[in-house]
Amino acid sequence: MKKVYLETFGCQMNVSDSERVATRLAADGFEITPDEAAADVVLLNTCSVREKAEHKLFTRIGQVGKAAADRGDKKPLLGVLGCVAQLEGETLFGKTPAIDFVLGTRAVGRVSEAIDKAFGGANQFADLGEREAAYDWSVADAQRHSPYIAFVPIIEGCNKFCTYCIVPFSRGREKSLPATEIVQHVLRLRREGIREVHLIGQNVNSYRPKTDDGLENQPGATPFSKLLRAVAATGIERVKFTTSFPRDFHPDIIEAINEHENLCNWVHLPVQSGSSRILKLMRRGHTVENYLERIERIKASPRRIALTTDIIVGFPGETEADFQATLDLAEYCQFNSAYIFKYSPRPGTPAFEMPDDVSAAEKTERFLRLDNLIRFHQQKVFRAYINQTVEVLAEKISEKHSNQISGHTSCQMVVNFEGAADLLGKIVKVRILESKANTLYGKIC
Repeated sequence: MKKVYLETFGCQMNVSDSERVATRLAADGFEITPDEAAADVVLLNTCSVREKAEHKLFTRIGQVGKAAADRGDKKPLLGVLGCVAQLEGETLFGKTPAIDFVLGTRAVGRVSEAIDKAFGGANQFADLGEREAAYDWSVADAQRHSPYIAFVPIIEGCNKFCTYCIVPFSRGREKSLPATEIVQHVLRLRREGIREVHLIGQNVNSYRPKTDDGLENQPGATPFSKLLRAVAATGIERVKFTTSFPRDFHPDIIEAINEHENLCNWVHLPVQSGSSRILKLMRRGHTVENYLERIERIKASPRRIALTTDIIVGFPGETEADFQATLDLAEYCQFNSAYIFKYSPRPGTPAFEMPDDVSAAEKTERFLRLDNLIRFHQQKVFRAYINQTVEVLAEKISEKHSNQISGHTSCQMVVNFEGAADLLGKIVKVRILESKANTLYGKIC
């Protein structure tokens, strides 16, 4: 039995892809191993959203080869999957001879065939084709990133073409899965003991299936809000969704959350900039005013909805006034947290042709100023939970303290508390006693 070591970079979509790759390999007789040194095959599932992610790929390729040489072993078969694979294709072979094969984002269902082909003597080949018509979106229990939480893709690809973003080229056009399949998938997960599902997609709320099959009787103005209600009706205990696109974030999404307790009180809504001028250059499709209208609807909910976001600093042409507008927006919104990125040009995007006129030092300075502001408001939010009781899904033993369990609230905050392993997989009430940088600490009630 050949052993396969699978490493994943990037977003939840990549994690979800890796789960299905591992499921397929296990079903085809391969053994998934956590030990790279024992592997006959090393698969690297890659991300291309940031320049550093690509650099990390080549660093890891070098490390894999060196580790094998240091052990006196033959280099394992090396396959590159995911977004870098889709974008670079056969050009990767010219950058390093260590790669044996490349599988694009929609070719991962053919991973077993690729490995067999490579062991059969084929050298440096690429498969960048489309998904099989009968592609299996399910994941075996043993291959999930968590035994209690499942990622459920509902839409893949992107039609937005923001000027800085490579995703439309690495993931292709938007394609929504049929609603009936999604609901059946969630029902099956519930029967298997999954407590929480995450509906995922590059732009999850842009969900537009070819037909309304399975959604005809659901209220709501948009297919996504109807799908939320249909998934809520399965009775699964928690439903989260990410990532939302501001332009497609319609009022009926909040209405659905308000109506269904198991639709969790967390919205991730990337703004990217607080300057409408920069948003136009980014081709985001919304203005600051549009965005704040959506924030007001979220804040008006009777539920305590946590709000998180993504922000890019140092986009081409961003002035100090533009950046100050971003600070002003962050001050107003008071996000629970934010992923902040320093702009890096991605070849093939329209922004790559724009002058990268914000210096590296200025990007770093702006990053730190914004990060400090976000953290200030995050701590205000966290401190407001002290002496309050929250429900936490107990997910794993803490990495730092073996007597502590770590989990998430319905609003996606991390909570650690003392407890035994028999609590894992249960939703427990925890009284919050302390807050630290990114984590709440409490005691079981």
